This record gives sequence, C-alpha cells and structure tokens, in this order.
Amino acid sequence: MSKFNSFEEIIAWQKARELNSEIYEITNDGLFSKDYDLKSQIRRSSISISSNIAEGFERETTKEFIRFLYIAKASAGECRSQLYLALDLKYIENEKFERLNFKVSEISKLISGLIKYLRSTL
Repeated sequence: MSKFNSFEEIIAWQKARELNSEIYEITNDGLFSKDYDLKSQIRRSSISISSNIAEGFERETTKEFIRFLYIAKASAGECRSQLYLALDLKYIENEKFERLNFKVSEISKLISGLIKYLRSTL
C-alpha cells in the first residue's frame, strides 16, 4: 500500500493533529466560545482531517486510503471556510486567521501530494 508503517508517520496527520489543538484553543476564547454551533462545527471539521487520514490508512488498501484522503482534504476545505467566518465575525484576529489558514492549506497540499503518489502506485 504505502511506505508508512503507521498513520502517525504521515506528516499530514501530524500537522492535522497540531491543528486540532490550535482549533480547540481558539474556540475556547472570547466570543468564539459562546458560538456553540460554529465552535462545534469547526472542531468537527478539524478532527475529521486527522481522523480520516488515520481511518483510511487502517483500511489497508490503497484505494480505500485514497478515498479517505479525499474526505480529509474536503474537511480541510470546510475548516478553512469556517476560519473565514470566524474572521468575519471577529472571533479571531487577522494574524491568527492567516497562520491557521496557512496551516490548513499546507495540510491540504500534503494530502494532495499523498493522493497523487498513491494513485501512481495503482
């Protein structure tokens, strides 16, 4: 399937794990903490990135792994969209938005690269 022995070795998963902690941190502050719907949704989309990478890897077939990577990539897009809303609502400052948006975009690119690599092995 791939050259990884565990999903914990996958850089996109490692970075998504870091993102999860940061999302939890920002959603515990100020106005963000009181918007239960957005708080819950952005947390779930962030968690979905790392969870789908892990679940896809554990399926132990390249085709299934790729399928779950596409889901993880979609969740990264959802998370980015929710970050824009948090910025628009002034729940986060522009600097924090830029940093988190960059991280999510980077994760998305890593996932795309992994998908491309895995598809070439089919």
